[in-house]
Amino acid sequence: MRGALLLVLLAAAMTVAPTSAWATHIRAGDIRVKPDTTLPVSGRNPRRVFFKLTLYTDNSSSVLADFATVFFGDGVSSCKDGAPRQGGRRPIPGNTDTSVNVYYFEHTYPSAGQFTVSYIGENRNDALNMDRPLAQTFYISTTFTLDPSLGGNSSPILTAPAVDKAGVRQVFLHNPAAFDADGDSLAFRLRTSQQVAAGIDGSVGPPCAGGTGNNLPVPQTVTNFRYPNDPLITGSANPPVQVAYEGPPRGIPDAPAIFEQDVHTGQITWNAPVAVGFYNVAMVVEEWRRTPAGRRKIGEVIRDMQIIVSATNNLRPTITIPEDICVIAGETVTGLVTAVDGVSATSPQTAVDLFAYSGIIPPATFTQTAKGPPTARGTFVWQTQCNNVARLPYLVVFKAQDTPSPITAANPPLIDEKTWRITVIGPAPQNLRATSIIGTSATDPNRVRLDWNLYQCANASRILIYRKVNPSGFVPGPCETGIPASAGYTFVASVPASATTFTDSNTSAGGQNLGLERGQNYCYRIYADFPGPAFGASIASAEACAAFPGAPTRLVKVDVENTGTTTGQIEVCWTRPKAIGGDGVPSYVLSRGVGLAPIAFTTIATITTLADTCFTDTGINTQDLQYTYRIEFVRTFPAGSNQPPVRETAPTASSIRTTAVPANAAATAVTVRWTYNVPWDNTTRPAVIFRRTGNTGPYVRLNTAPTGATGGTYLDNDPALVKGQTYCYYVQTDGLYPGVPYLNSLLNRSQEQCLVLTSPPCIPVLSLAPTNCDSLAALPEFPGLNQRYANRLSWRVGALPAGCDANIASYRVYYRPTATGAFALIGTTPLTSFTHNDLEFSGGCYAVQAVAPSGAVSDTSNVACQDNCVFFVLPNIFTPTGDGVNDVFRPKNSSPVRRIRFQAFNRWGVKVFENVTTSADRVLINWSGGGPVAEASSGNKVVDGIYYYLAEVEFADFANTKRTYKGWVEIVR
Repeated sequence: MRGALLLVLLAAAMTVAPTSAWATHIRAGDIRVKPDTTLPVSGRNPRRVFFKLTLYTDNSSSVLADFATVFFGDGVSSCKDGAPRQGGRRPIPGNTDTSVNVYYFEHTYPSAGQFTVSYIGENRNDALNMDRPLAQTFYISTTFTLDPSLGGNSSPILTAPAVDKAGVRQVFLHNPAAFDADGDSLAFRLRTSQQVAAGIDGSVGPPCAGGTGNNLPVPQTVTNFRYPNDPLITGSANPPVQVAYEGPPRGIPDAPAIFEQDVHTGQITWNAPVAVGFYNVAMVVEEWRRTPAGRRKIGEVIRDMQIIVSATNNLRPTITIPEDICVIAGETVTGLVTAVDGVSATSPQTAVDLFAYSGIIPPATFTQTAKGPPTARGTFVWQTQCNNVARLPYLVVFKAQDTPSPITAANPPLIDEKTWRITVIGPAPQNLRATSIIGTSATDPNRVRLDWNLYQCANASRILIYRKVNPSGFVPGPCETGIPASAGYTFVASVPASATTFTDSNTSAGGQNLGLERGQNYCYRIYADFPGPAFGASIASAEACAAFPGAPTRLVKVDVENTGTTTGQIEVCWTRPKAIGGDGVPSYVLSRGVGLAPIAFTTIATITTLADTCFTDTGINTQDLQYTYRIEFVRTFPAGSNQPPVRETAPTASSIRTTAVPANAAATAVTVRWTYNVPWDNTTRPAVIFRRTGNTGPYVRLNTAPTGATGGTYLDNDPALVKGQTYCYYVQTDGLYPGVPYLNSLLNRSQEQCLVLTSPPCIPVLSLAPTNCDSLAALPEFPGLNQRYANRLSWRVGALPAGCDANIASYRVYYRPTATGAFALIGTTPLTSFTHNDLEFSGGCYAVQAVAPSGAVSDTSNVACQDNCVFFVLPNIFTPTGDGVNDVFRPKNSSPVRRIRFQAFNRWGVKVFENVTTSADRVLINWSGGGPVAEASSGNKVVDGIYYYLAEVEFADFANTKRTYKGWVEIVR
């Protein structure tokens, strides 16, 4: 196929500007793009593209428009007589003044890339909303991405004609009825009509005979374009205003007229025209695809359309369509559409023609069974299939057009139209069954076997499996796919859509089969999801449950019995497991770690008597440290059995850690805080706060306070406390295990915490010297093998809170690598500056606390953050000769990245190499010239030459910025 500049046969040079002496004819148009669809599939060229140019022309014009020329966007055009019109002028049903002209072209591109195919017509029809339209060209274009990683990519198809009629003081509606065959998302927006002005048109050039242009048109907005509702078109004597309309959007009578397009459906609403004439406006239909690198705009179609407004007494019809619907693939969709013509004393009812536009017609059908008056009727029927499952609804635009008599330019047919949304979801997987399998060894843990019927949609991509403890009561809504987080399930695994069984052994992220707990009832649901770009999912299956007898070991007590740096002690208690079963010698193994979330645990006791379910941990520093405990029920076997121990590990539990600090600068109150991380629930009963005045004497119950899932806060200020006095506190919680009646009233105490009530230290004011990203990006190479980032902090003693103590002994510096999350202590210094060295990333956040000579700690300073830089530069040559210099293809400069997916293609678009590298890799990309597809061996090398690459980069900044880099690289050996 060839095409995009529609030319009249002229003897003059092709770059001559159009004049009003020529006849006018072009009302509207658009260009459709699709990849090579020839057979056999193996013979298709990924760089060969087919085009369809559709023009709508005025039947009163004598211009034949027998040939069209397109510019392909790569500096090549189809020349003057690129392709003939196919089949002559074609009538539009119900329109006697407009015809459709179709031209087919094809082009083979030299490489992958993004291209804009365009058309320039010298004969634009008249229009009120621009200056001298007859002297301006008509320009349309379609931008598409030719990218091997996308597979075949077709542009959106606009199924509804681009010419419609409107009546003065009546709402005008138009919908392009856009459809994307690949299932990509579409977005709509209005834009100005365009032209290519004489002298900058870049029109037909070499190698076309007589061509003097460069084949690269440069479009611009037509002169003095105004949207149709602009009051300057009609003047102050006849301002455009709205009329009553149910919407959407609902009309506001006498408010300023609107002309707008719905971004999701493409529906154009003009409420309401006031001046007779022709109007042109363009729309952009954007094509978006979800890719592993994120949402990506891969193309757009610019359609220019014409609206013909008449001062008619005819009233437009009113159409009624079904409510939006959601169906399960395999069901038949049937919808009744009716319409009634408008009626008044001067506009009697007439017959109404009904039309349906959609990408699913065919195979869907729409049949009109009655024209009226009074009522026109039609039936829509669509037998859905599994390949119709999609995340977004299908749009069907129904149009009702009346038939006034006689039909003249002053008395045209008028329309009403509405859009029906049909969502197709996958059927639920059927007959899910769960069977518990009781394990006997470490290699044979407790597990659940799931079985289900073969999923009926073979085009599904996978089955997703979810689990929760105890039934959920979740019932999917009528169009609810998947499993919402509110249902309480946890994702377990995914398997191919062809699978019919799965065994859940509670596998850890590291691949270890942890097994499922005794005494629990595990419930499962599964659902199917479907591949991109349309995606979509199924309804969740019915729930299936499997229970394990007995009860596991559970921690129930971590109670601080004594506070001290070397004499501290904590009592730890747990439950005895029930229905132990299996062979081996049973024992308990108790381990301890430091902090709320220890990285490592140390075994502190092995207890072989199952009746012993408590242990007192002594000689520990409970004054300064918080501890977390882990209990394991272990069965060991004789050395000669070659059977590893069987371990059942209970959820860990920490001690309660209490802090007490002055609550105000006046030193009249104390804020008591406590934290914990336990598997039982402390929230149903309040915590009890105990206090002692002075360093000796008994504690008294002070008050109670609510406590949350991880701790709580209490303000001790009534009556006012005494500055300079010593106060000591501890907190006791009261917890339970929900659903386990006998595990109730679990009492645990914190360590004792004392303070001398003084004014708090002043809060530091922190600043962070920013990294100069531009300077780093400009370096010949960065980072080198031994280069690291360094962040420089400085602060001053602030003046808050009022009356604070400015006598500071030291400062604590905290850091976190992300914009949110917990801070970690990275240093203590008596200075007011700190350098954080040897960093792989420059991004992160800092905070500082001041420490008084008494040990009192200030509130945290302001948080000072900086993001990681975002830059990435690739070379255009590398020499894999094995000499150790420039042997691999890698970034010259790059800021920190999390992940790169890199693909290389030869000049025919065939992928020769692909890999994924992350921040854990010492060298990113690291292509040594191997191929095809992967670095197989030193003998598997691509030939020297030019290769095109696609690098999808996810940066390590706070926003997880994703960018795609395209280019070429030369291999020279």
